[in-house]
Amino acid sequence: MNEDVRLRVAFLGSGAFGLPTLEALGAVHDVVLAVSQPDRPAGRGRQSTCTPISARILEDQSRDEGLFAKTELIRTNDVNAPAVLDRLADLQTEAMVVIAFGQKLGGTLLDGRFAVNLHASLLPRWRGAAPINRAMMAGDLETGVSVISLAARMDAGEVHATRSTPIWPTETAGELHDRLARLGVEPVLEVLDRWRSRLVETVVQDEQAATPAAKLSKLEATVDFAAPASLVRGRIHGLVPWPGCQVEAVSPDGGSQLLRIHRVQEMTESTSVPPGTIGDGGVVGCETGSVRLIEVQVPGGRAMAWEDLQRGRPFPPGTTLRPKSAGTPA
Repeated sequence: MNEDVRLRVAFLGSGAFGLPTLEALGAVHDVVLAVSQPDRPAGRGRQSTCTPISARILEDQSRDEGLFAKTELIRTNDVNAPAVLDRLADLQTEAMVVIAFGQKLGGTLLDGRFAVNLHASLLPRWRGAAPINRAMMAGDLETGVSVISLAARMDAGEVHATRSTPIWPTETAGELHDRLARLGVEPVLEVLDRWRSRLVETVVQDEQAATPAAKLSKLEATVDFAAPASLVRGRIHGLVPWPGCQVEAVSPDGGSQLLRIHRVQEMTESTSVPPGTIGDGGVVGCETGSVRLIEVQVPGGRAMAWEDLQRGRPFPPGTTLRPKSAGTPA
């Protein structure tokens, strides 16, 4: 990158997925404006909480030093409002970077501006709100990030750059989220550099290959072991940290309690126990293959290794793990 030319950039983002790129942008360009969602109630106390992006900007502003001490911050429900358009013009922004923002950008906002979005999948696969989770839950072995132009249809813009990476067998959606956030830094900076040098090249997405990544629901927060082990593993990990994966553990004597599963290991060796049944060593049978319970949690307890849980509240071999029925309290 030519470090002698610093672009005047507007950053539109809300979620933590954009933090690594925001930091990188602040180091090599002038982030003159940041736009984020308004503060909202969060947590058990329902205290007003700002987005991770707003929090990062305010951190520097509170100290009056750092990369974003002079960055103007707008927290709004309507990014297309005339006041936002006016500030984009007044601040002479040259480019916009949009990451995990949560609002649709209208044509007037985009007209005449170079704007790119960082998306957490290899488009056109997994367009939508939950690309990381859906990729894992579908058993994908590979994913990545795409830098795309903004388009009228969600995540349908032309692709400027991509980066791919394997999905590791024991990582959760939360861990993959953080890894993809870091992976997205380089292609975003690369695309901005190419645009400044008038070397923009894009690829039109193949509409026939597009797949939807619907928003997750609490009703999905469970797993049925009557499926191949690879899909059982992918579903469990794809639900962590939210909405989580809970099952009903029914012991041989008929007693039951909820069990939250955080992490499993897909086993290569076969097991003789039926799907959903716990055998020796925390190995659970699947439709084909098996998984071993690695990290679990009981209601009111903390997440812990399966072996540690067994010392205090054992789940004997023969315990059956059933999908948690909808409406069962967590």
